[in-house]
Amino acid sequence: MIKIMIVDDEPVERDGLQIILEHNFSNLEIKQAKNGRIAIELATEFQPDLVFMDIQMPGVTGLEAIEKISADNSRIKFIMVTAFATFDYAHEAMKLGVRDYIVKPSRAKEIVEIVGKVLSKIEEERESLKRNNFQQEALQKAMSLFETDIVTQLLFDHVHEVHLEELVELLEIKVTEEKFVMSLLLPLGSETYYSTIRDHIRQTGSGWVGALYGRQLPMIIFRNDDLSFRSQATLLARDLLSLVKSGQDTEWFIGIGNVYQSLDQIRLSYQESLIATRDTDLPVKFRFYNDLPALVPGFDEQTTKKNEQQFFELIRSGQWNDIFKSFAGFIDQLELKGTNLLQTQQRVMELFWIASRVLSEMGVELDAPLYSFHATDYRQLRGETSHLLKRMRQSYETRNAELEADTIQQIKQYIVDHAHQDISLEAIGKKVGLSPIYISKLFKEQLGINYIHFLTECRIDKAKKLMRDPEKTLKEITFEVGYHDPNYFSKVFKRICHVSPTDYRKKLHEA
Repeated sequence: MIKIMIVDDEPVERDGLQIILEHNFSNLEIKQAKNGRIAIELATEFQPDLVFMDIQMPGVTGLEAIEKISADNSRIKFIMVTAFATFDYAHEAMKLGVRDYIVKPSRAKEIVEIVGKVLSKIEEERESLKRNNFQQEALQKAMSLFETDIVTQLLFDHVHEVHLEELVELLEIKVTEEKFVMSLLLPLGSETYYSTIRDHIRQTGSGWVGALYGRQLPMIIFRNDDLSFRSQATLLARDLLSLVKSGQDTEWFIGIGNVYQSLDQIRLSYQESLIATRDTDLPVKFRFYNDLPALVPGFDEQTTKKNEQQFFELIRSGQWNDIFKSFAGFIDQLELKGTNLLQTQQRVMELFWIASRVLSEMGVELDAPLYSFHATDYRQLRGETSHLLKRMRQSYETRNAELEADTIQQIKQYIVDHAHQDISLEAIGKKVGLSPIYISKLFKEQLGINYIHFLTECRIDKAKKLMRDPEKTLKEITFEVGYHDPNYFSKVFKRICHVSPTDYRKKLHEA
């Protein structure tokens, strides 16, 4: 429905024009105003698409009314209606955005021709606006996927250099030099809170939110120089905890890692944030890694951190022979120092807890690793430790055995088939029943590249094929291969192919 307003101080002129319009055009809603003042008021309420404005009216003139209405809504089109086709009127009207003019009296044929052109323009702009709105909505959706994948690969892998710079630019969030990670533990079944949390972080520009897997939701937070690290993290933690309904937050807990400058180091902050969730039965539902008391007092802090980071990487990469050696070497080291046996057992249990957290990331479910008894000597401790490690390894290998041999091929084919859509590690994970982290790990181990790199290669290969068709524009190709921003597509294409899409196409058609 196109809305039209006819403004003229002569009722006969208004009615005559309305009859011509209704006779020659369909799907119109027409209202009339007898002077400029009423026209201004009616335009605010009616929001017309097109206004026929008589220039010579008592009180507020047509040009004055056009100026006022245009100021409130620049989208409205105007056709000037006048008995005087003078240059001065036309010049002033065109400056105000008047599309055309009708000289009274005019033949119906002339009016229909002029109106037809303007209505076509209105329909064209509506379609363009609809497409732009659709593209913006699609871009917003894609940005959410970009964000979760960036977090997943920064914390568990490495984002390919082709993408990090462009993705950060596309997310339109100012990335500060210093960053830290907050890990939010949610009760199982709390998926409904995910969108609320992500929207809150995005609205405040605090950082990036990763994918929710199991109970864990990691967030990379950008440092705010106006606040101290502890103040910023505390305020944000309290904000996030306030999002849950009263009485339902007993299982919510936030671990906060230390600040690091390099994105390459952000995985350390993530590991620290996860370790900080070790004890969730606290009155305050968040804890800084640096505030975490040692389960066994007297151990060197630097050595402790080094061991924690080492175990994170060994467990995540599935290097079980090295894991067994590390546990055995750790116990040997403590025995040589004459460490109390109970303290050693407690310290080893810390490492088991880290291992269980990392395995949980990858979808390996297992019972809490607990010693069945207090060892009476180091020999018994080594035997029980070996037994627990074997159980843990069995759970890991059982999970791997459950996967079909061609799982990676299924994932690759899914990406090939859906590369033009907004797909993410999270979406693929739901499709094949694996965690995003595990999929990232499979790609790295079996293909030597990460998922984003493979997805990009699929899209660029398809773009190259589409460029052979001279009828397709680069903008059309951008959307057809799965990108939502032609500038971003151009940057990625140039990084991959070392030539711009325009130059590539030119050489293609010259050959």
